Amino acid sequence: MESLKSFYHKCVRVWKTLKKPTRKEFEMTSKVSAIGILILGVFGFIIALLMTVAKHI
Repeated sequence: MESLKSFYHKCVRVWKTLKKPTRKEFEMTSKVSAIGILILGVFGFIIALLMTVAKHI
């Protein structure tokens, strides 16, 4: 029971320190995430393309 109480107090402490991101912070996070997803998608497409080409050789 004590560990649950300790966990609860830690969660409350973290919750109190959170802040809503500004519009600029949100836009920057969105752009970085989109670029990361795009890079991973292109990388995956290239690998799939290479595997398809290698299969036909």
